[in-house]
Amino acid sequence: MSYKKIEEYDEKVTNDIKKRYGDILDMIGEDKSRDGLLKTPERASKAIQFLTHGYDLDPKQILESALFEEDYNEMVIVKDIELFSLCEHHMLPFYGKAHIAYIPDGKIVGLSKLPRIVDAFARRLQVQERLTHDIVNAIQETLKPHGVAVVIEAVHMCMMMRGVQKQNSATTTSAFTGEFKNVETRTEFLNLIGSKLR
Repeated sequence: MSYKKIEEYDEKVTNDIKKRYGDILDMIGEDKSRDGLLKTPERASKAIQFLTHGYDLDPKQILESALFEEDYNEMVIVKDIELFSLCEHHMLPFYGKAHIAYIPDGKIVGLSKLPRIVDAFARRLQVQERLTHDIVNAIQETLKPHGVAVVIEAVHMCMMMRGVQKQNSATTTSAFTGEFKNVETRTEFLNLIGSKLR
């Protein structure tokens, strides 16, 4: 019995992208008919669709699917959320971790929804700065909490593989709303995401 992986992709879109990847292989001087490359255009077509499937996701809907009334108004933190995205300038990967906190105002959200909205925004062509604000704004607008904090730490392959070629540099971005603009609250959050509690 042969192995068959079940994936769902729009056939027309997949074939259109596949043809373009085939053209790219021709243009860089490769032989797309050789054994190792026979299925590469199709694989690459499906890969780019998966890596950018965030365009099909609605972060607000993700959050609203698990909102609960709760009388809790202390900081909620989900840290070390793995993220993978594509830089919109070179379409090369950047990856790292997101740390999210919010202070509820009568509503909490299912914890798994915070990593899901990270994915919804990261699985698009992005810059790290906008990704940080996208996440903050989605949480602030949907939950209307007392404040939201997001810190993202990532490494960018466009800096490591080409151009400046710096292997050990990392980029940190942050965004804060409401109570997190208060120095004391922000410092508590930064100390908590920097500590090892496990």
